[in-house]
Amino acid sequence: MSGHDHSHEVPESGGRLAIVILLNFTITAAEIVGGLISGSLSLISDALHNFSDGIAVIIAWIAIRLDARPRTDRHTFGLKRAQVVAAVINAGALVAISVFLFVEAWDRFIDPHPIEGMVMTGVAVVGLVANVLGTWLLHRGSKQNMNLKAAYLHLFSDAISSVGVILGGLAIAFFDITWLDPLLTILIGLYVLKESLQILWRALEVFLLAAPGNIALGDVRNAVLSIPGVESIHHIHLWEVAEHDIHFAGHIVTADQRLSKVQTTRLEIEKMMHERFGIDHTTLQFENVGATCATASLA
Repeated sequence: MSGHDHSHEVPESGGRLAIVILLNFTITAAEIVGGLISGSLSLISDALHNFSDGIAVIIAWIAIRLDARPRTDRHTFGLKRAQVVAAVINAGALVAISVFLFVEAWDRFIDPHPIEGMVMTGVAVVGLVANVLGTWLLHRGSKQNMNLKAAYLHLFSDAISSVGVILGGLAIAFFDITWLDPLLTILIGLYVLKESLQILWRALEVFLLAAPGNIALGDVRNAVLSIPGVESIHHIHLWEVAEHDIHFAGHIVTADQRLSKVQTTRLEIEKMMHERFGIDHTTLQFENVGATCATASLA
């Protein structure tokens, strides 16, 4: 079994995340007030989305800090999966918000309300500027972390929805097209629902110990078999404990059971796993040719 001591780094500074949280809650307050004054449901829906973004960043930061904590005798993997739990909470909340927006938008289609288009537009412009700034602040960390990616996507989708609200507000102000408001609400809700379901599914796959989507188990098996001295491989398992923390376990059958040869083969397999597939945690059990294995049928 390979032993790896990994350092844990928080991908974004606390200062950046604090700014993003402050921006989101400021936008939320402004858009709720603006939505109530203007009568715009799409503005209030954008406010709820921004509020969920602020909560998402808070949860992401807590999860990242927990992930950085060292392993203990009780939590032998550390608290890596705190980030996965946070991703499920974030995405689940967004699904619920989307459903709420659909119901409210339908009510507005049936019973239209008068809307102050210029107020709606002005507040949406403020939201757009803040969301673009928040998106820029989270862009770098979103490439390495599931929760920061979720928060980044939330902010990015908010920026897009703010553009829609601005255009809708102008159309309402100049052409009195009030049905655009619930239509924008539905479009925002659909986008949020799509993104949140993708994040939710990705997190659930990690919970279910699924093999990473970017690694084909057949390719791993063939790569192991290509190493000199390996006769066969069975009882294979490939899973993620957390995002970017991939584990592999398997039984390796070799003809030469000398300790020096087994050690050489093990090191070659581990090197190949790291270089080709990004797998840094391997558990290998070596068996002699012809030996029976109770779990061989699980290959």
